[in-house]
Amino acid sequence: MVLSRRTFGATVATAALGLPLATHQRAYAATAPARPAPGPADADGRAHTVGFDRHSMIVDGERVVLWSGEMHPFRLPSPSLWRDVLQKLRAHGFNTVSVYVAWNYHSPAPGSYDFTGVRDLDLFLRTAAETGLYVILRPGPYINAEVDAGGFPGWLTATRGMARTADPTYLSYVDEWLTAVNRIAVRHQYTRGTGTVVLYQLENEYENHVTEATGRAYMAHLYRKVRADGIDVPLFHNDKGRNGYWTPGSFDTAGEHGRWLYGFDGYPSPSKTPPDWGYFGTGGPKGGATASPDTPGFLAEFGGGWFDPWGGVEFGGKGYAESRRTRDAAYERRFYLTNLANGITAHNIYMAFGGTSWGWLPAPIVYTSYDYGAFLDEGRGPTAKLVPLHQIGYLLQSVPELAALERAADIDPGDPGIKAYHLTDPATGTHVLVLRNDTSAEAVATVPLAGTDVPVPVPGRDARLLATGLSLGQRTLRWSTAQPMLRLTTGRQDIAVLTGRLGEQTRTVLECAGEPTVTVLDGTARTAYERDALSVDATLGGLTRLSVSGAGVARPLLLLLADDETSVRLWRHPTPSGPVLVYGPELLRTVVLRGASAHLTGDTVDAADLEVWAPRGVDEVVWNGSPLRTRATSSGSLRAVRRLPGVGPVRLPELTGWRRMAENPESAADFDDSRWQVADRTASFSTTPLPAGQPVLFADDYGFHYGDVWYRGRFDGAARARSVSFSYVTGAQGLLMAWLDGRPLGTHRMPVPDRKTVRKGTWSATATFPLAVGSSGDHVLSVLVRRMQHDEDLQANDAHKAGRGIASVTFDGATPKPGWRIQGETDPDPVRGPLNNGGLYGERHGWYLPGFPDDGWRPVRLLRADRGQGVVWYRTVFRLDVDPGTDASIGLTFSDDPARAYRAQLFLNGWNMGQYINDVGPQHTFVLPNGVLDTRGDNTLALAVLADGTTASGPGRVELTLLGRAAGGVPVTRVHSPGWMG
Repeated sequence: MVLSRRTFGATVATAALGLPLATHQRAYAATAPARPAPGPADADGRAHTVGFDRHSMIVDGERVVLWSGEMHPFRLPSPSLWRDVLQKLRAHGFNTVSVYVAWNYHSPAPGSYDFTGVRDLDLFLRTAAETGLYVILRPGPYINAEVDAGGFPGWLTATRGMARTADPTYLSYVDEWLTAVNRIAVRHQYTRGTGTVVLYQLENEYENHVTEATGRAYMAHLYRKVRADGIDVPLFHNDKGRNGYWTPGSFDTAGEHGRWLYGFDGYPSPSKTPPDWGYFGTGGPKGGATASPDTPGFLAEFGGGWFDPWGGVEFGGKGYAESRRTRDAAYERRFYLTNLANGITAHNIYMAFGGTSWGWLPAPIVYTSYDYGAFLDEGRGPTAKLVPLHQIGYLLQSVPELAALERAADIDPGDPGIKAYHLTDPATGTHVLVLRNDTSAEAVATVPLAGTDVPVPVPGRDARLLATGLSLGQRTLRWSTAQPMLRLTTGRQDIAVLTGRLGEQTRTVLECAGEPTVTVLDGTARTAYERDALSVDATLGGLTRLSVSGAGVARPLLLLLADDETSVRLWRHPTPSGPVLVYGPELLRTVVLRGASAHLTGDTVDAADLEVWAPRGVDEVVWNGSPLRTRATSSGSLRAVRRLPGVGPVRLPELTGWRRMAENPESAADFDDSRWQVADRTASFSTTPLPAGQPVLFADDYGFHYGDVWYRGRFDGAARARSVSFSYVTGAQGLLMAWLDGRPLGTHRMPVPDRKTVRKGTWSATATFPLAVGSSGDHVLSVLVRRMQHDEDLQANDAHKAGRGIASVTFDGATPKPGWRIQGETDPDPVRGPLNNGGLYGERHGWYLPGFPDDGWRPVRLLRADRGQGVVWYRTVFRLDVDPGTDASIGLTFSDDPARAYRAQLFLNGWNMGQYINDVGPQHTFVLPNGVLDTRGDNTLALAVLADGTTASGPGRVELTLLGRAAGGVPVTRVHSPGWMG
């Protein structure tokens, strides 16, 4: 049914009066008083209930919209900074954080599980609870996540049994992992009051064995195991697409009902029309939320950006800045408001903070940076994408009516370029209208709002949300062309905030039984009272303030109209005594009320005003530990007499004092490899076919799972050999370089991914080099393979077990049979973990560690123009002296002639912070996270430069880069960085 504008206006007006509506199947209640917003998540020691119905999650009997952002602690190896990111999520309106737990990050060997240091999951979950965030926990066992082997540990690649099935060998390892992780998770469930975990995920995008007995048995096993471990919050799985896979009843849950949710993922292209995956969609099992009509619409992952491959073909070589540009604030309004209109009330944005795939963590299809184009960039800095997220998050938290919206009668917006979504909350009579413009030019919708046809402009490729009949405390919003952002009651007044684009002309109409007293406190606005309604006309710019009082209403209403930039300087923070509203600073982190004092912490960049609306009795304000002089305002706030200071300068030193040392002695004919492992295995669990008559040479079969691997093969009887061919297998951008008797034979590199191969995780090639053996005596082949990483197992076909390293070796003109030895990484670093190091000589001997005695290395200056095949190391020490009250985000930037063919592993204080490939890119700047980086002391920087000898190679210019700075931040504890022990 489509209502005319006049009919819809009458409908809304009638609903507001509480009269039955003939055009609806049931009557709608009169506008009801606002339901109180649920309190923040808190590990308060009290038992809580966590459940759901078809509309939303229900916590302690109250509806909650989960507005969630994804972050991965393993991509930020500085536990102090977890608090920084979590506080930014909460401050910008999020009430939930979603986290993967990567098996490979915690398990260096079967039966060995490390949850200490940077892997302290217990600390992360405690911090999330202290920040006031619910947690969606996603411990796999498979996570994908663009990490090595999709999160499977390296040792699992060399085990019997098919992963992601009911294979008993695989399940035995899975049970070990789940026992270890659940021992921590169970202590942090909101149901127990000892944490804030409200949802727990089984598996991840599991679609390839859905119809097979082994798939159903696998899911049933995981379900029973997790419940047996004491996990009692609702469980879910995230469908890779809209397939209707793993809906309630699709597998055996041991008789348990009503505790399993269907979730699904979606990454629609920003160039496409936002999809309807719920109320307004096609319906059925492939319609998204409609696949499970008795559980809430749950987008377990929705695109907050996208990942980029080596070479940067995904974004035209522009990197994650282009991902952020194409998925900007307007994209978020179009897509996320469409999701809300479709009844998606559990909404997780992947990623909120992408971070860094440091060390050998990244899957082959991505490079070191996992910035993702997220709304918090890799350096933890806020971006312009935060505006709609901040506004929507605050709206969802302060208006619980939005958790129970139902589709209402369709309306005609009057412009074919605009799509209108009409919804209502039957319990309160609130109506919500989402208007979306899918054309490139601004369009004007004419929509009926409470009996009035109202023209509403919608910018090109943008959207807006309008509401009618919305309670603002003791008064009711009849309608507004501005978007509601928040409502609260504090002090002796109700406060409502409405927002929109800068310069927009807005009209806001309030229900008023009698003519109220209206005072324009700040800005310019025109007001008029007519027919039981107060209208306010204002052009958005800064913060326009009006006080509306009297006419039979006990509490005055402070109406705040804010443009986008102003709206993200408004901070709502709950306290046990009631909510606090703060205006002015770059970020509000915490609010604690102590008697008459409000103690605030937060950040500034530029000098900023500070204004606080607090509960009655508060008349003092303390900012970051310093008491402020304040004055009371006509708005009912306390305003600092002086502006908060901005951040001071951050001076970064030039990197000098470099020392240089060439390595790869393994290439020499007389190198002693007697302690290396003999490569003589004849069978492998790899999925890569083995050549007949040759030993297994895959690195994983010999316990070497990460980074570079060396081979040395001794042979004779090859005097007539004209060439040697190495068949080898790596991830994207792998390479092989070879020497004969210490003389370079050459280097072979895998091609740069293009549009057709951008998702290819395993690459195979044959490298052929001419030989001039010259004699029939003993000879030595030395081969270095940069394997990159293991493929992910998204298709559940054991792709992570594809071989890495040499597959076979053949000669043209002769048939010698070399005896091979192999060497990769040494025992995992007990602090930095198994993913930190590979098998380079310098890595095996500590050249990357602080305190390594490099006095004998040759002093050099950068820029370098070396030529030669192999590895050269560079080391220097630099000192920082950043003011302790300043949060400075610092990176390391490489720049050089892009024709130079070399790559560099970057080690900061012994931590492998990533890989730079000069002639491939697109990444040139690497984030150095505070904590690993000592911002008030000495830091050791080491570069392992690998060159193929075809061009002059660097490093070129290497310099520290300031990525962002703020006065404030969080206290940062140095990450333990053990140095060289001799």
